[in-house]
Amino acid sequence: MTKLKIIKYPDPFLKQKCLPVTSYDKELKIFAEDMLKIMYESKGIGLSAIQVGVLKRVIVIDISEELKKPLILVNPVINPSSSKFLDFKEGCLSFPGIYESVRRNEEIALDYNSIEGKKLSMKATGLLSICIQHEVDHLEGIVFLDRLSGLKRNRAEKKFLKNLSK
Repeated sequence: MTKLKIIKYPDPFLKQKCLPVTSYDKELKIFAEDMLKIMYESKGIGLSAIQVGVLKRVIVIDISEELKKPLILVNPVINPSSSKFLDFKEGCLSFPGIYESVRRNEEIALDYNSIEGKKLSMKATGLLSICIQHEVDHLEGIVFLDRLSGLKRNRAEKKFLKNLSK
């Protein structure tokens, strides 16, 4: 079991911006492995470092059915590559029990570093694109409720806070 804990909204820590990773060492690899463990234990498909209290630009994702194809993205930078959008009902490990439809780019181009520091690029569509955009938002201090209209955001926030108090 990992010592990391998922930070829950409305903790103000989630609104901070993460700093670029500059050291690609054993500690970073262990941290990413711990992030994957807590993501799998929590039944999530994506997790950003800020959600476990670390201000580093690291995200982990696994959208495979068998949950055996993890993707570790360090210092990710998104470039939308289409003008088409998808509305997708998203959830978040920092907002347990809340699911809201969010509009995202259907396709993105992504520049990032591997866990070893190698510069890489990829294109992503569908669920992978949505998941990457959601997690990169976290690195910028943006939570998925920030992507909703004011009315929808207020309704979802009230529902979440009501569930927290139960």
